[in-house]
Amino acid sequence: MKYDVKQCKILSKQELTKGIFSFVVQAGEMAKTAQPGQFANLLAPGKTLRRPISICEIDKEQETLRFVFEIRGEGTQLLSEFAVGDSFDILGPLGNGFQLGDTKRKALFVGGGIGVPPLLQGAKAFGENATVVLGFRSQNAMILREDFEQAGCKVIVATDDGSYGHHGLVTDCIGDVEADVIFACGPMPMLKALTKVADDRKIECQISLEERMACGIGACLGCACRIRREDGSETFGHVCKDGPVFDYHKVVF
Repeated sequence: MKYDVKQCKILSKQELTKGIFSFVVQAGEMAKTAQPGQFANLLAPGKTLRRPISICEIDKEQETLRFVFEIRGEGTQLLSEFAVGDSFDILGPLGNGFQLGDTKRKALFVGGGIGVPPLLQGAKAFGENATVVLGFRSQNAMILREDFEQAGCKVIVATDDGSYGHHGLVTDCIGDVEADVIFACGPMPMLKALTKVADDRKIECQISLEERMACGIGACLGCACRIRREDGSETFGHVCKDGPVFDYHKVVF
């Protein structure tokens, strides 16, 4: 795993909805090597531990990365207070991303909440061949729908309270969706349900796990998860190093 540490300048900042921010940063070589589904560790002022944030978009020509994150504690609150023109320390790109394969296939992208941003770059590669199903608590929490639509993707939204789109779960919305491959990120119950869909349809499924991390490079052992070896036996892997994207067969739910 090749990664770098550098000071990255914020080129744009936007609050997408209350408490969820989008940063575009000048990232140099880091942007050139980044892949969809990877993440980076961002250093908040005065904090020892970095905050892992998924990479939302990659522009290799402009050498920029986009991060979309939610305030969930003091560290992300501090990150949200950076302004355009500020620079901060980023370690990345980290982890294993999505293996997109043939982007002429029919792809189903399924995201829940803050698990939506890691899917955008991959979905853009499939364009009109992608159906994207997004789940949020409510319309007020909805993010990035227009970004997926602008990439040519068909977008379906489900909300827990019925304030926008389908009233219910994302899994309610995929029965009629034609797909050769599934890419997903979100809560574990959602991911577990999608593995059954993949089994029933006998199609490929890659899932990105959300987990608390510290070092981001597999040294601290703080993000251990149960995975299967090829012989079917179980062991412990690490979301930051072995993931965050796994073939669904490898994850023990």
